[in-house]
Amino acid sequence: MPSTMLTTSPFRAVWNALSIRSWARAVAALAACCVAGGGFAQSVADPASELAPITQRWLSDALTRAPASGTPLRMEVVVGELDPRLRLAPCARVEPYLPPGSKLWGRTRLGLRCVQGATHWNVFLPVTVKAFGPAWVLVGNVAPGAPLAASDAMESEVDWAAETAPVVANFDQWVGQVASRQLVAGQALRQSMIRAPHLFRAGAQVKVVARGPGYAVSAAGQALTAAGAGETVRVRMDNGRIVSGLVSDSGTIEVAL
Repeated sequence: MPSTMLTTSPFRAVWNALSIRSWARAVAALAACCVAGGGFAQSVADPASELAPITQRWLSDALTRAPASGTPLRMEVVVGELDPRLRLAPCARVEPYLPPGSKLWGRTRLGLRCVQGATHWNVFLPVTVKAFGPAWVLVGNVAPGAPLAASDAMESEVDWAAETAPVVANFDQWVGQVASRQLVAGQALRQSMIRAPHLFRAGAQVKVVARGPGYAVSAAGQALTAAGAGETVRVRMDNGRIVSGLVSDSGTIEVAL
């Protein structure tokens, strides 16, 4: 059974309004959609040749009915093949379903079960759900720790579902950040690839502010690792106690009590 591709209706892109939250909403919407087979159960005389078309129709309908995520994405599905060694008996009613914990995103699988036949069987068909949308693609290599400038990437359409890390679709979310590892031309920028610039190094003396209901206490400590704004860091206090806190924009470590 050859691999098969289908494309759902495209959505119009709203490039500047996207964010990491948009990526999360898109994944959540597709993950929540269409667990049961519903009206797509049908008679199958030759499962080896007929399961792919059933899968295509079910997925096309599922993606169309997915809850609106606010994210303009062009969905594309590639249906894989069953193990050729499988020998499935004819079935009067085959029901597609999305296995618990699965989602219609990236590399996944769709279940197909015979619910009315001499032999009840259950198989899983590999599928790849691609979600094309706007993102920023690197035009050159970027060394680890190097700051990213506006000229380092250009807008393009990429498959958001190609990796698990969210894309960084908003310009303001990556300009001025630094590369968390070696980045290569042609890569779409994702959250795991960038970090905030370090405000202090490991071993630096930092100010720790502990806040509670109606009060705040400050003290000095030694940072155990380098960190930037918005990151969590561990600090050794003068009494030897180690605390964890969030780095503020000014470099102060905020600890909640």
